[in-house]
Amino acid sequence: MVSTDDEEIAEIARKYGASVPFFRSTENANDYATTVDVLVEVIEAYKNLNKSFEIGCCIYPTAPFVSAETLKKAFDLLQSQNLDSVYPVQRFSFPPQRCVIFQENKLRWQSPENAQTRSQDLTPLYHDAGQFYFFKTEQIIKNRSILTENTSGIVISEMDAHDIDTEEDWQVAEFKYRIKSKI
Repeated sequence: MVSTDDEEIAEIARKYGASVPFFRSTENANDYATTVDVLVEVIEAYKNLNKSFEIGCCIYPTAPFVSAETLKKAFDLLQSQNLDSVYPVQRFSFPPQRCVIFQENKLRWQSPENAQTRSQDLTPLYHDAGQFYFFKTEQIIKNRSILTENTSGIVISEMDAHDIDTEEDWQVAEFKYRIKSKI
């Protein structure tokens, strides 16, 4: 199913086989609504239609490299480990612990205690790849959060992670696609 407030998007979704059983509320169709806000709204709207689901999956339309294989791995992990949620994460390409910031137009260490630490000695850090979330619907309603103390992730590569928000993002996605097509 597709959650949208836009009739044109709904028509395109239906054309390609998706259902649009209801439209997103004005409250959750703005730039400040969170993914959890939308998921809760969808789960509640389905309840109003006397439909409920134990597990849900939210796939972002701006994530072109989501694969069936990664979705299956995430689903299997959610089930086998009895988790609340699972989503893909990507390792930062350079340790954020060694980042610099601008202060009064000068560069300064954000965390001076890490200035002389070798990057390979710092704990690897990961970020949400912004592709999809598998979750138990009951936990989304209960916790109002995707990340709980019972959440895990699937580590994906730089080539498999990409989020399209700008024209430049689209161009980089095309470049990655050409490379991935040759592999």
